[in-house]
Amino acid sequence: MSSRFAPRSTPTRTTVRGGETAIPQGMPRQPTAARTRTWTPPHPLNLGLTLGPLRRGPADPTFRATPDGSAWRASRTPQGPGTLRVALRADTVEAEAWGPGAAWLLDQLPQLLGDSDTPEDFTPRHRLLAATAHRRPGLRLLRTGLVLESLIPSILEQKVTTDEAYRAWRLLVRKYGEPAPGKTPAQLRLHVMPDPRTWTLIPSWEWHKAGVDDKRASTILRAARVAARMEEAVTMTPPEAQARLELIPGIGPWTSAETIQRSNGAPDAVTVGDLHLPGIIGYALAGDRTADDEEMLRLLEPYAGQRHRAARLILLSGRTPARRQPKMPKTDIAAL
Repeated sequence: MSSRFAPRSTPTRTTVRGGETAIPQGMPRQPTAARTRTWTPPHPLNLGLTLGPLRRGPADPTFRATPDGSAWRASRTPQGPGTLRVALRADTVEAEAWGPGAAWLLDQLPQLLGDSDTPEDFTPRHRLLAATAHRRPGLRLLRTGLVLESLIPSILEQKVTTDEAYRAWRLLVRKYGEPAPGKTPAQLRLHVMPDPRTWTLIPSWEWHKAGVDDKRASTILRAARVAARMEEAVTMTPPEAQARLELIPGIGPWTSAETIQRSNGAPDAVTVGDLHLPGIIGYALAGDRTADDEEMLRLLEPYAGQRHRAARLILLSGRTPARRQPKMPKTDIAAL
């Protein structure tokens, strides 16, 4: 199917103190004709559970859910920016896409919705997980095929509260990204995240205003400068992909796991180094709310190969301990 697309806009630059810096993107793209696709998954599918990990907060400018049951996603694909709308009608997925990346997004639709996932490889060994898996047959582990769009927000989430990370992602994408292509509802305010070069040109004071400390900002800059090498990780096995990401100083096992869970659909990429997850896993599987990473991995050992899926099911089970320790304090670096 052919369609015409508006030409890709070029980010405006200016010079500050002898060097280039990114400034907000220019005019919104002109509406383009939509490409469409329908797909009937050969398995149960819960759209919200499957796509939920892509949402970075209720005001994420790259992902929105609407009351009609649609999920909207703005992405920077290998072919350029694209907007995808997905809805599940009866047993059929209906999708529309706009922009230079539209064809790529539609080609990847089954993978995005977990078609390559293999939940049949998961054998529950605890009654809690068996019951949750039975109640949630439509849970699939997604695979975006895109690394940076999950890596950068994961870096922003390092060692801060989720609210702080979501705010930084929202401010930076809206200011330095670009309006999503296509005829998207105006109230969604969808934006495509900045391209790698634009990330590297964001001035230090803008990171500061978004609440991002120098360590996280520097890690994002290092990753953006080798974006092509980072994106190659989608062709690798999950362990190889994590090793590739962790070559970047500032990216450790927590960040690499959070990334490839989304980009590669990795069913065994359990998140270590998380503040709350070990206690949740320990409480659900052994009644131990004080479990650390070592104990969490020991408890998940029966699910080797499917440990991320086991963790997702535990989080969906509702069996989580009451939080006794104080929440992580917010840090206002703009006031420092």
